[in-house]
Amino acid sequence: MADSLRVASVNVNGVRAAFRKGMGAWLETSGVDVLALQEVRADDSHLAELFGEEWHVLHDPCEIKGRAGVAILSRVPATGHRTGLGTLDAQERIQSSGRWLEADFELGGTPITVVSNYTHSGEVDTPRQEAKWAFLDAMGERMTELADACELVAIVGDFNVGHRELDIKNWKGNVKRAGFLPRERAYFDRFFGARGETIVGVDGSEGPGFGWVDVGRRWAGEVDGPYSWWSNRGQAFDNDTGWRIDYHVVTPALGERVADYRVHRYPSYDTRWSDHAPVVVDYRA
Repeated sequence: MADSLRVASVNVNGVRAAFRKGMGAWLETSGVDVLALQEVRADDSHLAELFGEEWHVLHDPCEIKGRAGVAILSRVPATGHRTGLGTLDAQERIQSSGRWLEADFELGGTPITVVSNYTHSGEVDTPRQEAKWAFLDAMGERMTELADACELVAIVGDFNVGHRELDIKNWKGNVKRAGFLPRERAYFDRFFGARGETIVGVDGSEGPGFGWVDVGRRWAGEVDGPYSWWSNRGQAFDNDTGWRIDYHVVTPALGERVADYRVHRYPSYDTRWSDHAPVVVDYRA
């Protein structure tokens, strides 16, 4: 794992259910070195049983049993790890449990941090959306801390926001819904804006850019998608009416090391083992 690193991220929508539907077979042929999971919804013992001794497991379950949960599995043990977003107050900290897990590794002798992130889905004009705002605020603060502390950082996972119109097939029908609200998208305008420059968000707000890189958009270019989540309703998957809400968000130095990016879209609806597809990126030393 020292000379290159294949990092995969996927919201498994319950890891035990995903394995029953075929996740294990995918993993065996994936060549993944580090696997970041969201919505694990399981105990440590379940992960140990499913993945076996060849994988080193870090897991932050949600304090509310049966919800959320993030994990990072790796072929070699992490050199350190941290959970939660420390800038949140006592009540908001509970809402970050099972949603943020950092793990440290090495890439070609250089430290690299991988974060498994599961941002709140939110719901307009409800406490769920307030929790999402607090989480996004805390994420921004932590991004600055991470970038200052380590040259190579990848925050991967389910961000539950489609940044641009290219990221959602039916964007016109979702501009007033959580996941594509202008205020949500403005966070991402700043995340990916030039560091230190004043960025005007899609909602008209202004703030400093963070300077991070959206690997998926840089790699794919100005095209629709590639989508990573499809509703189970109707023919969304078959018609590729999806959302790109699963990201690899990386520091500029790591962005220069991307060798390949791909969304492992399932061959057909009935071969899916989650409503999200794995997003896999190869980083070179």
